[in-house]
Amino acid sequence: MRCDNLWRNARVATMVGAGLGIVEDGVLAARDGVIVFAGSACDAADFAAEREVDCGGRWVTPGLIDCHTHLIYGGDRAAEFEQLLAGATYEEIARAGGGIVSTMLATRAASEAELVKSALPRLDALIAEGVTTVEVKSGYGLSTDTESKSLRAARALADRRDVGVTTTFLGAHALPPEWAGDADSYITFICDEMLPAIAAEGLADAVDAFCEGIGFSPEQVTRVFAAATRHGLPIKLHAEQLSNLHGAQIAAQHGALSADHLEWLDDAGIEAMAASGTVATLLPGAYYFTRETKLPPVEALRAAGVPIAVATDCNPGTSPMTSILLAMNMASTCFRLTVDEALRGVTINAARALGLSDRIGSLEAGKACDLAIWDIERPAELVYRIGFNPLHQRIRNGR
Repeated sequence: MRCDNLWRNARVATMVGAGLGIVEDGVLAARDGVIVFAGSACDAADFAAEREVDCGGRWVTPGLIDCHTHLIYGGDRAAEFEQLLAGATYEEIARAGGGIVSTMLATRAASEAELVKSALPRLDALIAEGVTTVEVKSGYGLSTDTESKSLRAARALADRRDVGVTTTFLGAHALPPEWAGDADSYITFICDEMLPAIAAEGLADAVDAFCEGIGFSPEQVTRVFAAATRHGLPIKLHAEQLSNLHGAQIAAQHGALSADHLEWLDDAGIEAMAASGTVATLLPGAYYFTRETKLPPVEALRAAGVPIAVATDCNPGTSPMTSILLAMNMASTCFRLTVDEALRGVTINAARALGLSDRIGSLEAGKACDLAIWDIERPAELVYRIGFNPLHQRIRNGR
């Protein structure tokens, strides 16, 4: 069989089935950017390629996926970091006009081109560690014009770099000052004006919200879910980060792709997520950066069979992290994920969290040929090392 590209002499972690789906003496073949074979060399004798690569025994995984980021924003919040170090809490800073609202002001003031320019170094850091797909949320504009501008900037990243970008509308991220004291009316504005305008332009692939005491109530979030459904958009949710408002349970009951953070998740939420197939996206960078002590219930999620994803949560206030490898290490050291769970968390389960598991996240025929080739002796090195990047080569769509 003819193909464009053939990678031989590889140890392949396919992520197919349970565990890592390891194939020793593996071969990968691609045609027109799509995998046509991923398996053992003994089953690949009939392949002939225009370009053949000897991997030299290196490990090959799917291209990594960062399924929860806030890459597009203006300014920074280093001053708030100093406040945190001095003893202030994230909630105290937010209620004093800092937090998301301070980033909102900087984002509103920035042009679309400036937002793209400031995000590219953050994106480049992820790409350099083998990331081939990244999710980017809005949520720092909190007005129709700025949310649309942010989503256009996110889409523009894919024009500037060879990377897959999915966009998520997060208008229900915080209450902007002009709506102070009237969160219900702001939610009405999101549902009746912001979301329809964004959907009409085709700027969002999903809709998210922040269900929290300093965010929005379950009732308000449910209204956003209903509006998203009317526009044919899947939903996600920031849930149970600082308290338990049962947001994850509500999200799962509405068929959410993922519920994210989840430190305060309870058994009812876990049961609902298991029943719906909603992915639990863990964000250890935020847990670490804000010095939280409440651990997400990983053992209970594991026992219930809830898929677990891992992401950087790259954002200016609570997780200014642009290393997916560090996110895996933190997920294992802080949350006690196994090596297999951490690696599946940034591949196949991250793809599930984006609704893209039929296209990316594992190495099997019919999926995009997105690969990360590593100079390592065993997959555990990708989780074990800190501040070390063993990426040998990154392949996206067979290139």
